[in-house]
Amino acid sequence: MNIWVTNDIIKWSLRLCCRRFPWKRTSIPVLASIKDSSLSRNGFTGFWGGRMNQSCLYGTLSTTRFYSYGEKHNEGLKDGNSLATENSLSTDELNKTTSEQSQRTSPFLELLRRCSSPSDVLDLTSKYAPTNRQISQCLSRMWFSTKKMSDEQRRYELQLMFEHPEFENLLQRATRSIQYMGNEDVAYSLLSVVNLGVAQHSRVIQTFLRTCQERLNDFDEKALSMLASVLERMKASQNVNALKEGMRLVVEVRLPEIQNVLTLQTMMRLLGRDAPRELRQKLERKALSMTDQFSLPNAQHMTFIMAAVGFHSKPLLKVCSDKIKENLHHIPFNILYNVMQSYKELLYRDTDLLTSISDHVASTFDIWTDKQLVFFLSAFKDLLFCPTSLMEPYTEKVIANPDALTLKHLMSVLASYSSLNYDLRHQRQAFLDSLSHALISYLPKMSELELLKAAYYLCGMNHFPSALLEQLLSSSTLEQLASTSLTKSKERMFQRVDICLRLDRPPLPQPLIVPPSVLGSPTPNPSVNPRLSNSLQSVLADQANATLQEMLVVENFYIIDAVVTKPLPNQPCVTETSSVSPAESSQRIAVIYTPNSSYCFGTSQPRGPLALQIRHLKFLGYTPVLVTEELLQSLSEEEMTEKLRGLIFPEDASETQPQVGHVES
Repeated sequence: MNIWVTNDIIKWSLRLCCRRFPWKRTSIPVLASIKDSSLSRNGFTGFWGGRMNQSCLYGTLSTTRFYSYGEKHNEGLKDGNSLATENSLSTDELNKTTSEQSQRTSPFLELLRRCSSPSDVLDLTSKYAPTNRQISQCLSRMWFSTKKMSDEQRRYELQLMFEHPEFENLLQRATRSIQYMGNEDVAYSLLSVVNLGVAQHSRVIQTFLRTCQERLNDFDEKALSMLASVLERMKASQNVNALKEGMRLVVEVRLPEIQNVLTLQTMMRLLGRDAPRELRQKLERKALSMTDQFSLPNAQHMTFIMAAVGFHSKPLLKVCSDKIKENLHHIPFNILYNVMQSYKELLYRDTDLLTSISDHVASTFDIWTDKQLVFFLSAFKDLLFCPTSLMEPYTEKVIANPDALTLKHLMSVLASYSSLNYDLRHQRQAFLDSLSHALISYLPKMSELELLKAAYYLCGMNHFPSALLEQLLSSSTLEQLASTSLTKSKERMFQRVDICLRLDRPPLPQPLIVPPSVLGSPTPNPSVNPRLSNSLQSVLADQANATLQEMLVVENFYIIDAVVTKPLPNQPCVTETSSVSPAESSQRIAVIYTPNSSYCFGTSQPRGPLALQIRHLKFLGYTPVLVTEELLQSLSEEEMTEKLRGLIFPEDASETQPQVGHVES
């Protein structure tokens, strides 16, 4: 019983000590000057390298510190009495002693957990002398305490930290104790001081970097992962570059031993962009061998990493896409949107996943905000994918309440519908009128560039709001646009507005003309596509009544790869006495080479620019024949000749011949 009583008394005494511990932050003015003389008694002038990175502090803190880069930068930093005791201990004895100290000083750890700011931690270390391991924990706690602060509060707290007289002493202790720290503590301490904003070229960080170089072969997966995270945040320097190169060699050797997906992803993020081709392939094979361990966060994170480092692997992206597709209902908006942005950067498109996302957003349409829906449409547009299932309910939403759209969202919606050439069917007029109504309400607030973009999008959809066009083509707007120098993209937009007004001839209250001064130079003649040209010449070799013209520029805007003029079937030959004109008795076939990007992904539906060209060429009397990039690359020259013959001269083609490519009727 006496033993139990004694234990209870000790416990209550410790609790009482914790509660009675003086726990008030030192009151230090934010902009108080640092008295370097008080810190230089032991020769520690500028130990931590001045202020934190300038981006983290206000410009009023400009005191200059001095740094040490020498081989013997640790000379003079050690207190003789304390280090004599430390050096007398072996590593095993020290670890044992540290463990015993941790148990005896558990009140310190409890108090450390209560610290809510870096200054609280520094106040604590001024009262208690932390052990080697506790120094690492103190630095980590200082960093973690700032993570959930607002930007303004974080700046204030970090200012207090750098002005705190104990901060210099803590970093001195960290440097003296680094040789007795475990590898994980070394990596975590370096990560903490870098994230706290200590200057990268300061003595404390350089000491940690050199220690990491010496111990790199002994680092386990967790320590390597933390080291990779901190190196990613650091600027290039001699020590950083050397450590990165060392990590590359270590990772390459240990790659087969890595068992943790997150560790592998950290290595990929650090080494992926700069890694040689052979190492990138090894990383890819290792990742593919671990796909059965991928959780949903792993799949999402892998997608982000691959986009960040330009690491393109279709098999790995397919695995991630399948995992994401299976768990769409558990993914919040920001993650899903970032996944789509990553696919855009990687130029990767998965029809099944994009269709599933479209269907998912459409089926949960009411839970998304207007802003989120607009962002989804914009992401689909960037991926060249037409989300039909989503655009149908969104069209109805706009028709029902067009005034809910902000100007920014309105411009984004116009860009998406114009680019994707979505078939509005019977809702077309109501939808365009709703957009025009909303747009006109913003006319007084719109900039000249916004006016031009809005006209560019709407003219492409064969819609011509007179108020918008009149304001765009007014002398004041044109002068303002001309004064800011017309870029090629602006000239191209004006050229579209011009050709739409001339060819579509909309019924406007007054005729509107785009002045030549904003149209720029004529469209240059591009080079002939040799493969397509050879095939066309072979097709026309046995057609005496047909003629071939290559690379025509029509209306000073559209480029046609080739025009084949042939007599209409069952038409009599045109003679001098004939009453039928050559134009009426012949057919002009416009052969257009179309890259894959001219179509909505996964379909044969032309996107906005190609759809507009087809519309105008038909108006001018041409019959468009589209030769896709995929078709031209997949067939031999002989096969291509036969396919073109079937498209241009269907009356001569075999009835059993399959038709590829297509004629726009």
